[in-house]
Amino acid sequence: MRDAIVVGASAGGIRALTQLLRGVPADLPAAILTVVHIPAHSPSALPRILSDAGPLPARAAEDGEPLVKGRIYVAPPDRHLVVERDRLRLTRGPRENRARPAIDALFRSAAVELGPRVIGVVLSGVLDDGTAGLWAVKDRGGVAIVQQPAEAEHPDMPRNALEHVAIDHVLPTAQIGPKLAALAAEPAPALRPPPAAMAVEAKVQTSDAIPGAVITRLGQPSKNSCPECHGSLAEIREGSIVRYRCHTGHSYSLQTLLADTEVDIEKSLWSAVRAIDEQSFLLRTMEQRAREAGDSAAADRLVAEAERAEANASQLRRLTTGQSAL
Repeated sequence: MRDAIVVGASAGGIRALTQLLRGVPADLPAAILTVVHIPAHSPSALPRILSDAGPLPARAAEDGEPLVKGRIYVAPPDRHLVVERDRLRLTRGPRENRARPAIDALFRSAAVELGPRVIGVVLSGVLDDGTAGLWAVKDRGGVAIVQQPAEAEHPDMPRNALEHVAIDHVLPTAQIGPKLAALAAEPAPALRPPPAAMAVEAKVQTSDAIPGAVITRLGQPSKNSCPECHGSLAEIREGSIVRYRCHTGHSYSLQTLLADTEVDIEKSLWSAVRAIDEQSFLLRTMEQRAREAGDSAAADRLVAEAERAEANASQLRRLTTGQSAL
């Protein structure tokens, strides 16, 4: 049976998820595992919100507990929720797409362990976390569902999944719950062994025994480095999806890596502004000392150097804040 439903959401996703859960029956013959991007250090009220939304009880997932049909398991803040041999695991493994918990980590692990028993659902959110995970669900014989993008508060995640994954059902949230009930009653195809590379990636979140050299062999070497740890990245291709994973385990979609690169550029520019400002402060101090010593020629030279530094800092500030172009 298709008895494992994995659901991923980000911005605007809580509303979509509650609407979805209103439509599932109390006797749903499947467990629902959910990842919603939430701040790492905030207490989560999501289990209570989801319990109130429909007939199924929701709870924060606990490490090592078995999957029970008719329950909703919620990834807690700052923990990946993954599946390992029909049990739930919570880990503080490397972030994927800058997130922990990450949707791709849950979807991929469920696909590896449960194969065609899995139904994957991607709801409202920005960028594209969930696309690679939903691709893995489909590759292993599972069913792929996305929220109708026109209905989503933030349609990026459903749209990206539609672009790269052979989606089975595109539905408004009010129709996803009944569809899940119907799919959960269907027999699932026979389980087959997962692709070796997919199995390695699933273990990144639950094992500390995977050498970095094994991870880098998952794809071709990239000219980019990991924004988080500056490690070397492997470029991984799955169908039309291009994504990256570093040898320590951090993972990025193409869009997320671009977004992080833009953040790094801004940090570097502000660091340069700070360094030039400090140079100007030192030059002004040296100018004052030169004047106190009666060396007006040296003082004038230092003033000119300080003014050049201040002009450079001003130009760089305008560039950093978007008031001029590169």
